[in-house]
Amino acid sequence: MSDLPTTAYKVLTAEQMATLEREGSFAGAPVDLADGYIHMSTAAQLTETVDKHFAGQSDLHVAAVDLGSFGGSLKWEESRGGQLFPHLYEPLLLETVIAYSPLRRDADGTVRLPVTG
Repeated sequence: MSDLPTTAYKVLTAEQMATLEREGSFAGAPVDLADGYIHMSTAAQLTETVDKHFAGQSDLHVAAVDLGSFGGSLKWEESRGGQLFPHLYEPLLLETVIAYSPLRRDADGTVRLPVTG
């Protein structure tokens, strides 16, 4: 499974991002808590995730998460269209976030990934 990405992305509301910054951890959005894991997406899946699950919402943020920080609590599981998605079975820690920014889109509508530096 070494061909799997080492970075995944979590979409957060402004309130959720503030919680992560303030408390250093985030237990999950309501859907995460209901499903028992934190939903994340790869870079290739991110725009479709935002369009499908966050349509019409504003003031969103994207956090880039270092997947190498997790052991058995990170699982790649089949979801939408048979694709493998990263699911985190523990709270998301701020120390595992390598970059974050307000959600922005490129001219073609693709969600822009947060960058460091």
